[in-house]
Amino acid sequence: MTRFLLASGSPRRRELFALFGWPFDVASADVDESPHDGETPALMVLRLAQAKALATSRVMTDGIVIAADTTVSLDGIALGKPRDHADADRMLRALRGRTHQVHTAIALIDVSRHASQTRSDLATTDVPMRDYSDDEIAAYIASGDPLDKAGAYAIQHEGFHPVAGLRGCFANVMGLPLCHLTRSLRAMHIKPKVDVPAVCQSQVRYECPAFADILRMHVV
Repeated sequence: MTRFLLASGSPRRRELFALFGWPFDVASADVDESPHDGETPALMVLRLAQAKALATSRVMTDGIVIAADTTVSLDGIALGKPRDHADADRMLRALRGRTHQVHTAIALIDVSRHASQTRSDLATTDVPMRDYSDDEIAAYIASGDPLDKAGAYAIQHEGFHPVAGLRGCFANVMGLPLCHLTRSLRAMHIKPKVDVPAVCQSQVRYECPAFADILRMHVV
């Protein structure tokens, strides 16, 4: 059986990857996540996912390392995790009533074959935010939930419900686009034993209009 190592400390990514039904280990990658000058949000997450996969692969002798990095992009500017409550308030007000992009890059390494080479993919979802009130922002920030989230929100938060009318990959906004990961695994001759779109939609309670097109594309 293939050994999998998820290079992420995110409980949301662990929850999503567990849907494949494979046993896996978890390790957090210690990499500098500072953006580079002139780097677009999409290129930044690709670079960071690759760096996380490479850093974590050094603790393995065989198996597949899977790493991911996610950012929220508004007007082409990456919004990381808020520094404090005031920063979360600023981000949520900036996003309110507008459509932004969430980029998640994944990077995979087959340690037993090419420990220095990564296979990468990028998912981008347009995310329309509803016109939530100032009181809703304040209550959500008081819950503490925004402080460890890129863009200061979780799409799946049952109390806040910040997103309205999403038409793309929901799992991408949570931090691990499962259909993009599936097509990357297939390119490595690893075929999931579960119906990934079905288990994903059941888990996140969202009827996805994008999965067929995502799975139809091939990763080189």
